[in-house]
Amino acid sequence: TAYGKQEQLIGNGIHCWKSDNLQIIANKISGHRDGIYFEFVTQSIIWRNISNKNIRYGLHFMFSNDDAYITNVFKNNGAGVAVMFTKNVKMYNNYFEENWGDSAYGLLLKEIADSYIFNNKFARNTSGIYMEGTSRIKVEKNVFESNGWGMKIQASCMDNEVVNNNYLKNTFDISTNGSLVLNTFNSNYWDKYEGYDLDKNGIGDVPYHPLSLFAVLTEKTPSSMLLYRSFMITLLDKSEKVLPSITPDNFIDNAPLMKSLPL
Repeated sequence: TAYGKQEQLIGNGIHCWKSDNLQIIANKISGHRDGIYFEFVTQSIIWRNISNKNIRYGLHFMFSNDDAYITNVFKNNGAGVAVMFTKNVKMYNNYFEENWGDSAYGLLLKEIADSYIFNNKFARNTSGIYMEGTSRIKVEKNVFESNGWGMKIQASCMDNEVVNNNYLKNTFDISTNGSLVLNTFNSNYWDKYEGYDLDKNGIGDVPYHPLSLFAVLTEKTPSSMLLYRSFMITLLDKSEKVLPSITPDNFIDNAPLMKSLPL
């Protein structure tokens, strides 16, 4: 535990550099700049740690390939976890909670590839996942609940697969800053879905467009957030669902689930 107030004046709780085959297990880390910091660390595991109330990140990865972090709690940090310039990372069974702030998120992915995000819970973060320059990431069986944004997927992301996740009580489920759709969404549960299931197979008969018009407007003009929940915006969103004009046509989940998955 540390008690620093300024990011520039304190160090990291656990700082690993140019290492291999490390095991970081069952620590409680709080009050540091980054709870756990990895740079040029490979073939290592971070397991059952609680990293909370750190000034910058609960966990920070840079240039660290072939690692895994499993069953950790990242709560109430400046931002939850940042994974940057890295490939082959496994992220399983973690909790990303209450990471609030202007540029805060549960999980930041920047320039990473060939990784797997499975069975995590993102709750009460400004953004659950923020992705930039990522490719070939599979996001499966996660819960995104009560976040400002469930996921922000920038236009620089491609070949990512988002499948079998629950999106519950988020202000916006998905947001993006471009019109090109290079990622796939399939068989997710969206609590904002208003479609029907006439053949009773548990899959909505009408595709779901998770990108709302207001999410697009807010991305381009952040101050428009002032109009959130106004009657005009509700009307615009409804009309956009019927006749899409600004949101990309192919930004869809073709098989939205009617019931949330028991994750």
